[in-house]
Amino acid sequence: MTARNIDVLIIGSGFSGIALGRALRLSGRTDFVILEREPDVGGVWRSNTYPGCTCDVPSHLYSFSFAPNPDWSSTYSPQPEIQDYLRRCVDRFALRPHLRANVEVTAARWVDGDQRWHVSTSQGEWTASVLVSAVGPLTEPKFPDVPGIDRFAGKIMHSARWDHSYNLAGKRVASIGTGASAIQYVPEIADEVGRLFVFQRSAPWITPHDKRPITDAERHAFRSRPIRQKIQRAKVYAAKEAFVLGMAKRPRLMRMLEGPVRRHMERQVGDPALRKAVTPDFTLGCKRILPSNTWYPALQKPSVELVPHALAELREHSVVGADGIEREVDTIIFGTGYHVTDMPFADKVHGRAGTPLNDVWAGSPRAYLGVSVPGFPNYFMLLGPNSGLGHSSMVYMIEAQAEHVKNAISALDRSGATTIEVTQQVYDAYNADIDRRMATTVWEVGGCRTFYQDANGRNATIYPDWTFRYRRQAVRWRADAYRLTTGRRQSADAR
Repeated sequence: MTARNIDVLIIGSGFSGIALGRALRLSGRTDFVILEREPDVGGVWRSNTYPGCTCDVPSHLYSFSFAPNPDWSSTYSPQPEIQDYLRRCVDRFALRPHLRANVEVTAARWVDGDQRWHVSTSQGEWTASVLVSAVGPLTEPKFPDVPGIDRFAGKIMHSARWDHSYNLAGKRVASIGTGASAIQYVPEIADEVGRLFVFQRSAPWITPHDKRPITDAERHAFRSRPIRQKIQRAKVYAAKEAFVLGMAKRPRLMRMLEGPVRRHMERQVGDPALRKAVTPDFTLGCKRILPSNTWYPALQKPSVELVPHALAELREHSVVGADGIEREVDTIIFGTGYHVTDMPFADKVHGRAGTPLNDVWAGSPRAYLGVSVPGFPNYFMLLGPNSGLGHSSMVYMIEAQAEHVKNAISALDRSGATTIEVTQQVYDAYNADIDRRMATTVWEVGGCRTFYQDANGRNATIYPDWTFRYRRQAVRWRADAYRLTTGRRQSADAR
């Protein structure tokens, strides 16, 4: 089969892919394609449909600055509304003709001979001058490496791939994990199941949730006077950004915020033994802070038992915790997150030397601005290493990165070169600065182990500074950060 040729090939149609597609369209470029392995756009917001799935970042900030939505139903948006919003963005920015759904990338290799990326997919071959990974870190569900997982005879599912055809009514269920997903679906299913065992390896910090419906009057005001929504967005951004002072600059300040959070727990949990079990043993902010008014009440329902231990073993009809107790169950739900620092997609991308990106990283992902890696010419990532946040909206970072990648592609066009690649010196200096700043943050000194840390113990996920500083760095084009080269592209006959 003859390979299809394209100038820019984007992998993924979540927030990142849509943002970059829009940026390319605005720059006058139309020779690009967005490949999506699922039937529809949305990324993580298409795949996650578990009961109660809601964004824990306020709606007005968890949306594009250039596409405000005055019709959010709530101050925190539910999953269906976010996916619908992204569908509308695809149409609004004329990206539908560029989209190819149900196409999964299986391999991508840089070929020096013709200065292009050769991409294999489930629907044939492509070549591209520029390849962009917009798959993001919240793509591949992660299951714990626990003995007996293949022996269990009942139903197993991951919260990120919820099986709505399976009836939980009356079932004995083990829920593994107490992260951002579990605190939403556990209260939703607690009254439906017959018995629910919630396995908790470490207790999270749970804050009061200020979620509320947005009134008709507010929506009318946002539609009639858009400046009001912009002001609201700015207020939310400023309030979230204030956390950087404690999380990244002076972690001891986070201790001062623990009092009100503890009081929330004390108001909702009366039993001393349970209160002790749900009290975190690390500094507020070291792991993701989770807002909920229903988590603690759910743990006290007659059908629910908190197991303050890790899962140790699965047997044919039961689970065994680190406490050694065997509990019979029909169903296991893993709310255990994603492959964040060991992204499987990075195994598919082979650079100039033919080495997969994950092998180059050797367990510790790094990139310039979370976007570029030496040895991978004309390759960019959105939401790559150290561009995640522990306090605010990833959409803010995505917009900055999309602008950066657009500028890089434009620089390649203007120069007449065939490759653009971040220099080793700039790459090394940037990541040394990230590590230096990270060393004194709450994520390093707060006393916890999180999914932010990679196989070598390095925090490869979080950006440890003010987000406006990152945006300024990413959007302002720095020509000396990249090396532009011109190589001779072989003709089809020469190949």
